[in-house]
Amino acid sequence: MTKKVLVTGGAGFIGSYLCEKLLDRQNMVICCDNFYTGNKKNLEKILDNKNFKLVNHDVIHPISFEIDEIYNFACPASPIHYQNDPVQTIKTCVNGAINMLDLAKKNNSKIIQASTSEIYGDPEVHPQRESYRGAVSIDGPRACYDEGKRCAETIFWDYRRQHNVDVKVIRIFNTYGPRMQKNDGRVVSNFVVQALTNKDLTVYGDGSQTRSFCFVNDLVEGIFLMMNKEKFPGPVNLGNPIEISMNDLANEIIQLVGSRSKIVYKDLPTDDPKQRCPDISIAQEKLGWQPKFDRIEGLKKTINYFESILKKEI
Repeated sequence: MTKKVLVTGGAGFIGSYLCEKLLDRQNMVICCDNFYTGNKKNLEKILDNKNFKLVNHDVIHPISFEIDEIYNFACPASPIHYQNDPVQTIKTCVNGAINMLDLAKKNNSKIIQASTSEIYGDPEVHPQRESYRGAVSIDGPRACYDEGKRCAETIFWDYRRQHNVDVKVIRIFNTYGPRMQKNDGRVVSNFVVQALTNKDLTVYGDGSQTRSFCFVNDLVEGIFLMMNKEKFPGPVNLGNPIEISMNDLANEIIQLVGSRSKIVYKDLPTDDPKQRCPDISIAQEKLGWQPKFDRIEGLKKTINYFESILKKEI
């Protein structure tokens, strides 16, 4: 059965892969993006698809469609971009969630919220499980995103309780792969671009802090499984539970690239988490999902992507 699906933030890194997957499943897809961080180039493969429609729109303003499903992915997700205009970030998280939930209510449609591991803050529990309520600053430079996403989750649960909207919440952990922006300030894109240009890799703090990196194809499969899982609203962590320190990741990328780069150290940013690792037991149990891509395999694909991007700029 063909469904009409709305993907907000659909021109973004993750959103564009979602649009492709939904079209592959014979759905009609409306991609809604204001192109603050999204890029039309991410949609090159599908722009001419007769079942695809691209709409330039900011979700802080209401919009009306007849729709069966909504994937709410509209929000800058890298610190450089969401801290650039923190008030706009909060509006996107909160007003955007309200507008999309109102649209879901009007259409009696399912809606999935792209929440984040950042709602756990600098965690006191490791690995992070969905029952953990977090240790989040409300007045720091990251709060516009962290608290914005926390508030959005609250709104989703309230619409479920008060209006019986069929909501689903996923908490996305660090994700990487082709189509990341080279200037987004995220660690994988930073390290890869620095290594490819033989510049020093910038590690913040002493490099002992950890992250867990999920390849984008794995994440999108988890998102799709979640949307199609009946009677399970979540929340559910989606991420790769294999941790790596920033020092080890930097050295791994230098070796894969064959770079002459060295590692330099700078002060750790305010409220930057020391550890980040998902407990994915609920995703495994409820969705039958777990990451399949090996990190080295994913990094090679990501390196190849950025190599091609840099060559085009010469």
